[in-house]
Amino acid sequence: MAKKIATGVIVLVGVIVLYFLTWPVPVDPVAWEAPPNPGYTGPFEPNTRLKGMETLPMGDYHGPEDIALDREGRIYAATHEGVIVRLEADGSNPVAWVKTGGRPLGIDFDNHGNLIVADVYRGLLSITPDGKVSELATMADGIPIGYADDVDVAKDGKIYFSDASTKFSAKAVGDTLAAGILDLMEHGGHGRLLVYDPATGKATTAVDGLHFANGVAVSHDQTYVLVNETGAYRVTRYWISGPKKGQTEPLIENLPSFPDNISTGLNGRYWVAFVSPRNPLIDNLSGKPFMRKVIMRLPAFMQPTAQPYGHIIAIDGSGNVLENMHDPDGAYPINTSITETEDYLYIGSLVAPVIGRLSKAKAGIQ
Repeated sequence: MAKKIATGVIVLVGVIVLYFLTWPVPVDPVAWEAPPNPGYTGPFEPNTRLKGMETLPMGDYHGPEDIALDREGRIYAATHEGVIVRLEADGSNPVAWVKTGGRPLGIDFDNHGNLIVADVYRGLLSITPDGKVSELATMADGIPIGYADDVDVAKDGKIYFSDASTKFSAKAVGDTLAAGILDLMEHGGHGRLLVYDPATGKATTAVDGLHFANGVAVSHDQTYVLVNETGAYRVTRYWISGPKKGQTEPLIENLPSFPDNISTGLNGRYWVAFVSPRNPLIDNLSGKPFMRKVIMRLPAFMQPTAQPYGHIIAIDGSGNVLENMHDPDGAYPINTSITETEDYLYIGSLVAPVIGRLSKAKAGIQ
């Protein structure tokens, strides 16, 4: 009997080892060298400046990925349920304004009052002031838009938006966060910065090879576009005019957290929201693609995921950190975006059931 039990244990261990060594996974990890994590030091020193923000209820909806305000000051939020929720300018009376039929992420108003939406399931959408939804682009250069993520409209009407991953479609995977983790674990450079030209009705690729292309912001002077590379811990600049037109360069690198959205603020600021602190396991295994495959064979609850920690920063056009704001407790967790007005910062979240709003006066922001 003891011999049979020992044999059974050996067979079981063999099966488990074989599983972790050979079981197919959707990722084909690429070796890279993660930069040393600076942690929350220097310009990223911890504080509690994000604590005490007020919250605006959204009814039965949650996950306000991005927030935009119309010309009347009304507040719009893209939610996990696929509904654009609209609130009055004072934050009251949330209503389900429009259901996109997908999952809206980044939103921004164009020059005609239409709400432009990066919908992770449907591509680039436009919603008229009376709520009519239309598709602007589902492909760019013959490649389907698999993960439309963030969007910003330039003054000339061109729409810049990100396709976070051409390989790991959120719709195919069934979840935005799960698809994002697959792309981050592979680190294959499947992200793109795209531009939609209303004059031609087509979307084209401005930059490819990005590591989970996420937030997008057109510069104050309209000479470049910033795009967050979540998987590379950096903000990349793409020049759209001037002597460097068509070139890319890092604006700020080696961030201490995963950057999500970026937005053009006031007084020369660009706001960056951090969805989660960097994961030591992912960094330590950056040069070990086989071990990253092994990690992906673990049960989902044992795989890396976002950790609740509130953190946003503002940078200038030279990459200098102008504002650094934390909530170490993550009371308003997994920050995804910032929209700045004269009086407030509206802060998005992947999971919160409310919109975060922080008084700039109380936070000491000029």
